[in-house]
Amino acid sequence: MKALTKILVLAGFAVSLVGTSIYADTIRFWTTEEQPERLARQQEMAVQFEESSGVAVEVIPVTESDLGTRATAAFAAGDLPDVIYHTLQYALPWAEEGILDTGAATEALNNLGVDTFSPGPIAMAAYGEDIASVPVDGWTQMIVYRKDKFDEMGLQPPTTYQNVIDAIAALHNPPEMYGFVAATKVDENFMSQVLEHVFLANGVSPVDSNGFAPLDVAATTEVLEFYKAIAEASPPGELYWQQSRELYFAGRAAMIIWSPFILDELAGLRDSAPPTINDDPTSPELASKTGIVTNFAGPSNPEGAAWGDVRYFGITTDADTDAAMAFVEFSMNEGYTQTLSIAPEGKFPVRTGTADDPDMFKEAWSMLPVGVDRKAPLGDLYSQDMIDEIVGGLDVAQRWGVAEGQLSLASKIINSQIINRLVREYIDGNMDAAATVAALNSELAAIN
Repeated sequence: MKALTKILVLAGFAVSLVGTSIYADTIRFWTTEEQPERLARQQEMAVQFEESSGVAVEVIPVTESDLGTRATAAFAAGDLPDVIYHTLQYALPWAEEGILDTGAATEALNNLGVDTFSPGPIAMAAYGEDIASVPVDGWTQMIVYRKDKFDEMGLQPPTTYQNVIDAIAALHNPPEMYGFVAATKVDENFMSQVLEHVFLANGVSPVDSNGFAPLDVAATTEVLEFYKAIAEASPPGELYWQQSRELYFAGRAAMIIWSPFILDELAGLRDSAPPTINDDPTSPELASKTGIVTNFAGPSNPEGAAWGDVRYFGITTDADTDAAMAFVEFSMNEGYTQTLSIAPEGKFPVRTGTADDPDMFKEAWSMLPVGVDRKAPLGDLYSQDMIDEIVGGLDVAQRWGVAEGQLSLASKIINSQIINRLVREYIDGNMDAAATVAALNSELAAIN
């Protein structure tokens, strides 16, 4: 009830954030959340901000794949919007190019309270002593597993390579139950995403601050051997997100790796992707039997890592700075629950609360309804421990190249799908581990 009250207060009540320092009548806000329902929520928030500040916000949808070229063209023309909702990949490059006002973003973050944000998303956007953009929301990739089966067999949660291997040994019984469903379809981005998570878990990265960094043979061999083990516990064929979800939903997979967008489907809230573990496609039974892990560790990296995707509010160098900062601060404070409500299952709060109420936004988020054909709050579907794990993954979220200032090179390496192809060669038995590491280092070194 306490959290629900906060939702109503945060969604419906706005106080004035600004005084005479705002002079713009209207600011422009680019957003990649262009689906009609999501766009409508953002327009509602813009109206709330105008009522509190006197500043109108023109909400302009931009297709995500067009965002980079549009921003570059607008910068050249001196016609950038005031605020841009953007993905991690643009934060540091846009700061370097002069598109983003990092000082304004840093001031807004400080006004909100740095300590009220998860450290992972802030570290990802660090730009010298500043921050390139203000973190808004994010999600962490998850190992989704049959907690009921783990509990029955006395297994530890799949937080490490070894725990996963132990669980496979206990639960793999095909075709009734596969121990894992690993991504093996080379030309699918899903395989790239899963592999980056598995490499990060063991502390292996193809880049350092100087550019390409040869992969460590011993640690990379551990990655390859682990991935081969989970692939051998998977069904044969070209596997990606579709098969992993279908098999898990049918009760035929002990573990999969997926994004949090599976959470509402697990609970029977989406007719286009129903659980088939029983005869009722609307049943939350599978959700009640599921556990998740976000931070995952290999033997060479005991602290582990979470793979995170984070979105940001960038204040541009063409902005009416005071008005843009006020809009960002409103969206991350009075309007933050509304910001998260756009798609709660994929928008984890990077700001969990305020200095006075550190869990305010996490509690409010857990009570936001998710689903498509039916709605229910995540907090009604999953335990508090699971909610804490979902949100807590952002504290340690990582991506290749971010800390090293080499996100652009890392992205080229991922997009080349060289790692996918050579890992598949290894798990198919066409190369041994030493030859695979050598081939990876040779081919990745040519990317620039």
